[in-house]
Amino acid sequence: MKITNNKPVKIIPLGGLEQIGMNITAIEYEDSIVVIDCGLSFPEDEMLGIDLVIPDVTYLKENADKIKGLVITHGHEDHIGAIPYVEKELNMPIYATKLTMGIIDNKLREHNIIQNVKRKVVRHGQIINLGCFRIEFIRTNHSIADAAALAIYTPAGIIVHTGDFKIDYTPVFGEVIDLQRFAEIGKKGVLALMADSTNVERPGYTQSEKTVGRTFDHLFDDNKDRRIIIATFASNVDRVQQIINSAYKYGRKVVVEGRSMVNIIQTAMELGYINIPDNTLIDIDSIKNYPDEKVVLITTGSQGENMAALSRIAASIHQKISIKPGDVVIFSSNPIPGNEKAVFKVINELEMKGAHVIFQDTHVSGHACQEELKLMYALTKPKYSIPVHGEYRHLKRHAELAVEMGIPKENVKILTTGDVLEISENRFKVVGRVPAQGILVDGLGVGDVGNIVLRDRQHLSQNGLIIVVVTLEKHSNQILAGPDIVSRGFVYVRESESLLDDCRLVVSEALDECLRRNTTDWGRIKGSIKDALSEFLWKRTKRSPMILPIISEV
Repeated sequence: MKITNNKPVKIIPLGGLEQIGMNITAIEYEDSIVVIDCGLSFPEDEMLGIDLVIPDVTYLKENADKIKGLVITHGHEDHIGAIPYVEKELNMPIYATKLTMGIIDNKLREHNIIQNVKRKVVRHGQIINLGCFRIEFIRTNHSIADAAALAIYTPAGIIVHTGDFKIDYTPVFGEVIDLQRFAEIGKKGVLALMADSTNVERPGYTQSEKTVGRTFDHLFDDNKDRRIIIATFASNVDRVQQIINSAYKYGRKVVVEGRSMVNIIQTAMELGYINIPDNTLIDIDSIKNYPDEKVVLITTGSQGENMAALSRIAASIHQKISIKPGDVVIFSSNPIPGNEKAVFKVINELEMKGAHVIFQDTHVSGHACQEELKLMYALTKPKYSIPVHGEYRHLKRHAELAVEMGIPKENVKILTTGDVLEISENRFKVVGRVPAQGILVDGLGVGDVGNIVLRDRQHLSQNGLIIVVVTLEKHSNQILAGPDIVSRGFVYVRESESLLDDCRLVVSEALDECLRRNTTDWGRIKGSIKDALSEFLWKRTKRSPMILPIISEV
């Protein structure tokens, strides 16, 4: 595409940088914005009680009239998980490939908003017009079928966004990544490449998904007389297909367990992305009708998630499945960074119950290693490189790889979430920032838990709580009852009576002091109680619990 305009296009990542998850990027030119992906991330350890983190779309809400559509690269949670939450506020038309849209439809149905959202299924190779942008979907390979890269034709030049990708010459389902198209677009002249950084630290090539199928065959052959349980990602339809192929080959029935797994397999079957031979799939209640060596269970929970099926089985709280000595449990995934502890906890529980756990060589990544990324650079020949999808160390290594591939250092930018990058043939500069903190979801509350509430939760979790209850007479402010001390998570009351008696004395003295000074403002009285008690407790215990004075008047 011939560059006709030298006004810059803005690239605004609202998530997905400095972390693996919550991917969402806005691309803006004058009065048009397209949004790429809309994912969630899972809470970090210090986010106590939080279920999910979704992107902060304040900037998009302020510019809602410019938004022409939401374009999705593939159907993983870190790219589509926040769609129902964001659509309730923005109602953008969604464009995605067939399987991706099937999974999105499930989410919209769960949130009862499927009627309100305009959706269009796009084929690989198709070009859609959104405002001043033309967007082409290019076939790629990933650990879920129907993944796409995007070529975004803007008035300032072509931006190529790879989405999550690898180069798999022998995919389980569908065709090989369309390398020819990347080369053709490279010939036209690519302004910027935004490429997946997840595996940039790994040399060489990512193995084909087919290699896992051969491993499963060997494992089924080695364990003909045992029950097999396999945990994998719900969304890895190709992996499930290969497990089913091996099960059919060795005469086993297959049970699928875990809500997300059941939903995605159902969708994939309806849309023709998975081929299950007749009478292979059985219901979990029918499992008792078959001997153990004739059954394989495919389940969620490969990341040690608390409520996933495998974690419940390992903890003996699953209603229908319990581990028997001799069961073979295969983890067909690698722990996501940060999940290692949870995964090994589940493995230990399974081993204690007599299971044999296998987690080597039963997984291949869905992301490109160094040589595949180099090939992407060689084909597209971008002027600028913008590493995406990774923690800072990934983005930094990706920037180094781009320089190795001949891109001048000043033409490579590591962005942080919320940066506004202006880019054209002769401009490549961060010009500002927009809000992009991440919104916390706790139960049905979206965004009502912020930093202050989290800080309180951390304080409570580390030091506990002391409540001081005092009753004062209405006009004279004389103490009628109390002070009573209630302790939660601070000390065990029965063994600390003398400490709590001393606390009462300290509070009484603080109250007397206030009354002597004729202080009637409750805020000040509470402040005096807090100060005196926290100083006393720190001296006595070297702890600082949260102190909550409650004053009532009679």
